[in-house]
Amino acid sequence: MGPYSMLLFFPSILFVLLVCFMKPVYIHYWIFGLQMCWQTLWHFYMQYQQIWLQEPADSRLVLAMSALMLLSQRVTSVSMDLQEGKIIRHFRKSYQSHVVSLVPFMSYTLYFPALLGGPLCPFNTYVIFLEQMTVNPPPSPLVILPWKMLHALLLIILKSLLTSFLKSSMFILSSSPSTLWIWTFSLVLRLNYYIHWKLSECVNNAAGLGFDGYSSTGAALWNGLSDGDAFEIETSSSISSFARLWNRTTAAWLRRLVFQKCNRMPVLMTFSFTALWHGLYPGQLAGFLGWAVAVLGDYKLHKHLSPRLTTTWKKCTYTCLSWLYTQAIITCVVVTTELQSLEVLRLFFTTHIALFPLVSILILFIS
Repeated sequence: MGPYSMLLFFPSILFVLLVCFMKPVYIHYWIFGLQMCWQTLWHFYMQYQQIWLQEPADSRLVLAMSALMLLSQRVTSVSMDLQEGKIIRHFRKSYQSHVVSLVPFMSYTLYFPALLGGPLCPFNTYVIFLEQMTVNPPPSPLVILPWKMLHALLLIILKSLLTSFLKSSMFILSSSPSTLWIWTFSLVLRLNYYIHWKLSECVNNAAGLGFDGYSSTGAALWNGLSDGDAFEIETSSSISSFARLWNRTTAAWLRRLVFQKCNRMPVLMTFSFTALWHGLYPGQLAGFLGWAVAVLGDYKLHKHLSPRLTTTWKKCTYTCLSWLYTQAIITCVVVTTELQSLEVLRLFFTTHIALFPLVSILILFIS
């Protein structure tokens, strides 16, 4: 990445220095504040390039920002562990032992499979894996990797078929696209994430991470480090369930970092921070805040209707309608967050599917 590699090396060095000299009770606030300031600064620089200068962002800068966002997850996760006493620093007086004690932190910060695309691996899990690698190594992942790679290949084929359908459809930019076209387009965008997560999972498994013991039949389980399963996510029949399953390790990190620490409006604050973490682009801000409103409305609607679902056919009907509503809301969220141009967003809000976020707002204030 050339000079853009400094976007990663600078906060990594700063993180190690803070771990070395800062007291655990204060370390999280410093690491969290400095890391988010550094990341947000570069996000705003990218917006300045794209919006004000009308210049395409350097692909190396985009790659560096993606890795920097994943780095923010790891350093803040470690800082919370240090603050809560889940990690004990074993520093001694000698300089050599002091440096050796920092090696796990440096290794965890620049662990390259995580920089390529995650998922977020807990620090203690990572250290235990390295310590046990030669003593008690996990079973060979070569048995499970071909199946996971086949899964990724099937997702790629499905994405290609849907992309061909979109290109062959009669769609004129000046007119309003159909609801089916927008839903298919959103599904293609989501498939990009599913493919990326599956490939990242394969990379980590190939390195030996993700082993989760054995099943009742004695088969090795390699699902301990995953950002989500496409089928499980897409069959979710509630918006809140979709939010918990989507990018699972990141969702758990956001829950720990923001949701559990906020006494007032934790859902709204969590999704607002998510928009900040992604760069505060106009489309992302609208998409994540709309998702927060939809989740709150989903909570109220489910609480109001659940006591009335007394028969099987009512439950089945509610599940089907809830799934369709979830798909519509997620379609709006994905399209608005991915298409960051204001002109494209205006075009999107002229379609019928854009009415569903308004339904969420009505549910939130009426029920």
